[in-house]
Amino acid sequence: MQVDDASERLQDFLQWCDRVGLVLSKKVCLSTEGTVVDYGMLAKEDIEEGEVLFTIPRSALLHQETTKVSALLKKEKSSLESTSGWVPLLLALLYESTSPESHWRPYLSLWPGFKALDHPMFWSKEERDKLLKGTGVPEAVATDLSNIQREYADIVLPFIMRHPELWNPNTHTLELYTQLVAFVMAYSPFHFYMLNHVSTHNANLEFNPDSLKMVSVRRLRKGEEVFNTYGQMANWQLLHMYGFTEPYPENSNDTADIPVACLYQAAAQDVQSEPERQLFDERFKVLSQMMEENAAFVFSDQGCLTDSELHSALKLLSMSQEEFSEFRDNEGWEDDDEDDDDKISQAFSNEGLPDLKSSWKRLIHEAARLTLRSYGDAELESDRKLMEDGADLKGRSSRRWRALQVRFGQKVILHRLLELTAS
Repeated sequence: MQVDDASERLQDFLQWCDRVGLVLSKKVCLSTEGTVVDYGMLAKEDIEEGEVLFTIPRSALLHQETTKVSALLKKEKSSLESTSGWVPLLLALLYESTSPESHWRPYLSLWPGFKALDHPMFWSKEERDKLLKGTGVPEAVATDLSNIQREYADIVLPFIMRHPELWNPNTHTLELYTQLVAFVMAYSPFHFYMLNHVSTHNANLEFNPDSLKMVSVRRLRKGEEVFNTYGQMANWQLLHMYGFTEPYPENSNDTADIPVACLYQAAAQDVQSEPERQLFDERFKVLSQMMEENAAFVFSDQGCLTDSELHSALKLLSMSQEEFSEFRDNEGWEDDDEDDDDKISQAFSNEGLPDLKSSWKRLIHEAARLTLRSYGDAELESDRKLMEDGADLKGRSSRRWRALQVRFGQKVILHRLLELTAS
């Protein structure tokens, strides 16, 4: 990004803000310098907790009900239904982002051509598979791209072809549509006013009937960047949806997944005979019915976040023939003292894991080990050395650095889990 061009676009945007009634506190400023990435907001002086940093009138928000083509989108709403639910919004963005007369042009011009977006969906498949193997991101991106392509071909393109006076398939291409999907994920058009995210954020967005307000949630010092929160998101989710990561170990919401498939492989190792195989397959079939497709057990640095699901899975997989028959006859198990939510949560916390039944610990341990194998050849210590010595990788613009943040954070959690469940 050319600094002069960026500054000029920013000034045009600020003038537009005045025209549409967006009120910016005199204690903050928007800047391209001193922020973690691209545009950001800085405190010009000390700010106390509870101060309003800016107020956006709802009329200034860009969405399918405020766009110039809103009447048409509303009229044909039934033909624009999709799994994502985003088609009307994306059609509005397709129109507004390419219209010289767009009311939101000063805002949209901050991201010329949306070329600065660097979500993994814009990496090559080879780069995703190499840098993010085992993290879950390549699979999530593959699903996204497949859904986007199908949505564009089946819904968007036919709609565009029916309205050549407003859209042009040569301009409003699948490539632009994909870029706008990433833009919606990263910026939820104009809802977050270019604030960057950290898990230890210092501002929250408040929704009011006529406006949106960003309010400080703690004291900010002069020169400090204002950070919003996008929710409790692990680094792999931040990279997948927003294109950035928090530096390790700053993301207190980081997690690692153990796929159900790895628990299956771990449990299958105990099967010695054909009757045991039959019982095991029956139990796992029931488990598969209880959980979503491609489900996983989620662990943080404090323990298992999906403790009820893991408890049910381990309990089911450890049943004898007699216990399983009783379970099926009763269409589930009866509640007992062990099924108390608080006790389950404690049992699968880092403090409780070492005291689990030895058979359960062994299954978790082996499932964690199998999950670690999915990352490929790089060991934890190799990634640790890269973290310590990889000065050339650092920076939010480096794909290798962001991928390393995801990979390393997950591996640390899984290695800790191995220690807690060791015999």
